[in-house]
Amino acid sequence: MARTMPVSLARRMRSAARLYAVQALFQMEAQGSSLEETMSEFETHRIGATIDEDTYEEADIDHFRTLVSEAVSRQATIDQMTDRALVAKWPIDRIDPTLRALFRAAGAEFVGRQTPPKVAITEFVDVAKAFFPEGRESKFVNAVLDHMAREANPEAFA
Repeated sequence: MARTMPVSLARRMRSAARLYAVQALFQMEAQGSSLEETMSEFETHRIGATIDEDTYEEADIDHFRTLVSEAVSRQATIDQMTDRALVAKWPIDRIDPTLRALFRAAGAEFVGRQTPPKVAITEFVDVAKAFFPEGRESKFVNAVLDHMAREANPEAFA
């Protein structure tokens, strides 16, 4: 009989995978690093690692890989979807790079239809709160992601 992990642990590991995916996509853009080297670095040196007495959360590696690789392979589609959700004066290339990475990771989850859209929105709003604990970014993220999710999967909102 196969052992399964408790639901709460699986949920935490998927949440961590989303956070790491945003960080990886940000790093790829900021440093110009490749998909393979970035994923390898995160899997080897960050996810679940202990650095300077801080232990980083374990993550669902498969979900992390899927989000990052889908965000890269479908970036044009996801960026167009994001642009349609943003105010015309704020195309995706003008927004904060952390938010851009977040929208790309969330977009990968929406177009891949791996998770119910409302769950993914809630999860990525929580990621926004982790990066911007003092700001209003989480409300902005919620609005943009709602628009993106409805475009990618309208039947989930019927």
